[in-house]
Amino acid sequence: MSERQTYSFFLGCVMPNRFPNIEKSIRTVLPHLGIELEELEGASCCPAPGVIRSFNEPTWLALASRNLALAENAGHDIVTGCNGCYGTFKEALHIVRDQPKRLDEVQKHLKEIGLKYRAKVEARHLIELIYEIGHEQIRELVTHPLENIRAAVHYGCHLLKPSKLRPWESKYRHVFLDELVEATGAESIKYRDKYICCGAGGGVRGSNVPVSVDIAKDKLDILIDEGVDCLVNVCSFCHLQYEASQAQLNKELGEKKYQIPVIYYTQLLGLALGLDPESLGLHKHVINTNPFLEKALQNH
Repeated sequence: MSERQTYSFFLGCVMPNRFPNIEKSIRTVLPHLGIELEELEGASCCPAPGVIRSFNEPTWLALASRNLALAENAGHDIVTGCNGCYGTFKEALHIVRDQPKRLDEVQKHLKEIGLKYRAKVEARHLIELIYEIGHEQIRELVTHPLENIRAAVHYGCHLLKPSKLRPWESKYRHVFLDELVEATGAESIKYRDKYICCGAGGGVRGSNVPVSVDIAKDKLDILIDEGVDCLVNVCSFCHLQYEASQAQLNKELGEKKYQIPVIYYTQLLGLALGLDPESLGLHKHVINTNPFLEKALQNH
């Protein structure tokens, strides 16, 4: 494995407030891959690409640039585990690099609070860092292959779009996350409507919960029919959507029809590396993970 790399870790809002178990899995697993995370002191909301930007784009750009400036001044690229935060940072960097006058405007705002910013920092998604290691290399690290698990991969919108501002080879149907899931020994199944939105982004979950839940329900119903053991994601907001939507649907139905464990990729990989499930936060999910864990660990 290559030399260890250090990144400024941007948590975002959802992960520390709703899913510290995901954060725990990231902090536990990444050092095993040669990736070190440094605290990004003073960070704020990214802010959200589909909400704040829609109301006041200059404010969105200034706040996003402030977070990027904090990482730049720390001497590291910024890394996040949320697709929305990733989208904000990638697009904010594109704007100020493509339009020098916008960078000048941002620099004036940041100068007032004592921050220098040259837009030389890069924004990364943690799955991007793992993918660069290579799925074959990840497979070689696996000591406890999850051969019994049928997983449904959910990419999420902002991880892939707009494609011109993303590092992934431009394809109509991506496979990089499927490859990383299968590197753990699990099977990444093919299923209908795999690449549709989770239904939470763009302020939909905040403004119209029934519509948001109905979008999530479409995919959940497909996955129930497919008999999957888990849904694997790489976004804290998508994670929130699929866990909370299942809980809400079960409450409305008065029965526990929706019981698909929602697993963040570092939790899945951590199990395959032989790490303790509690150290990966797998005991702190809204949807019960015990059936998934029993099946994942039955040969270990």
